[in-house]
Amino acid sequence: MTTEQPTPDAIMQLGLAFWGSKALLSAVELELFTTLARGSQTGESLTGKLGLHPRGISDWLDALVSLGMLRRTGEEYANTPATDLFLDRAKSSYLGGMLEMANARLYPFWGSLTEALRTGTPQNEAKTGEDFFAALYKDQARLRQFLHAMTGLSMGAAAAIGETFPWDRYQSVIDIGASEGCVPVQLAQSHPHLTGGGFDLPAAGPAFNDYVAAHGLGDRLRFYPGDFFADPLPSADVLIMGHILHDWSLEEKLTLLSSAYRALPDGGALIVYDAIIDDQRRANTFGLLMSLNMLIETHAGFDYTAADCRRWLADIGFRDSYAQPLAGPDSMVVGIK
Repeated sequence: MTTEQPTPDAIMQLGLAFWGSKALLSAVELELFTTLARGSQTGESLTGKLGLHPRGISDWLDALVSLGMLRRTGEEYANTPATDLFLDRAKSSYLGGMLEMANARLYPFWGSLTEALRTGTPQNEAKTGEDFFAALYKDQARLRQFLHAMTGLSMGAAAAIGETFPWDRYQSVIDIGASEGCVPVQLAQSHPHLTGGGFDLPAAGPAFNDYVAAHGLGDRLRFYPGDFFADPLPSADVLIMGHILHDWSLEEKLTLLSSAYRALPDGGALIVYDAIIDDQRRANTFGLLMSLNMLIETHAGFDYTAADCRRWLADIGFRDSYAQPLAGPDSMVVGIK
């Protein structure tokens, strides 16, 4: 019997995976996919249109072909169906906002992961005394860009929640930490009987109202301004907390879940969704890495398993709960009061 000898291939590919990541992030930054959405082009043409130096252009474009982000026919490059749909800024399906933020902020901050592991402290703007979110919510242009990035992050989960949750049993829904309003808009479009809206800091109101109006839902969805640590949550049959809970410490998580419990009527439901880690903590790599991102970005935030969340809900008083996969790495935990 022969024993297969281990090889270093997987180690090297993972260790240098940031090469491919940065090739994609720079392509988004340079609007390569938006440019190619107008038609295929040669490397020479792209060099001029994107304002690039000819050295390295062929290697960069061919690397993106090899990574599955572009197609090449002869000397011309074109988007793939996926990059054309999701990375063309001109399309409503554009998800590049999250990648733009990853390129501008997360990519350099992750270079300090070792320091984060040694110190347990954030490695973002907090290192220089800046509160990123406080500054963000004071700048309407930057805030709208960030909220739009959150729309891209939540779109798949929103569609899955619309399809899998028994909305015929409920009449109203409010998304807590609603950003632009992607989730309530998706739900209202799929279920014409639903009314409700979104709760967020007051500065998010203009972006929310514009997004809702653009989808013709201003008569069914409204914005609820407030601070979920300082103000009571609005009441609805269903409350949603998406990509919110992982930002906070355990004590703060329990505070938010308790606030939701108080706001719900008997029989009401709380939907919590995140890149929830699998209970064995082995399979959802994205969820585990997202929890490390919370180490870098927050003072005490962390991601969690479905079992963790269900235990917290039971301790607070929810009479029943269940977990269900959504889209990609996201799952939801539903608690019934």
